[in-house]
Amino acid sequence: MIGTDDSSTTRRPALGEVFTVLSILLTMFVIVLMAGLIVLYVAYPHRGEHMPHTPWVGEAMRKGVSMLPTLDNQSDEQKYQSQERVEQHQ
Repeated sequence: MIGTDDSSTTRRPALGEVFTVLSILLTMFVIVLMAGLIVLYVAYPHRGEHMPHTPWVGEAMRKGVSMLPTLDNQSDEQKYQSQERVEQHQ
């Protein structure tokens, strides 16, 4: 037949494929945003400096980090030793 070519028709993506691509893009955007915030935190508030142009962001980061749980710098052995033994090794 003249004028009918199956290869020239375009297939529209299914709704599931569009949702998958959008969810991957959104996830990647969130990951890059969080990585940027971590870099900003390490560059300014973690070192005790104020962030230029946006001091409120640094203050919010400090408040958020202060509410998070932290790990002690002591090993398990030091945690359970008596205070006299700890002072003896200093």
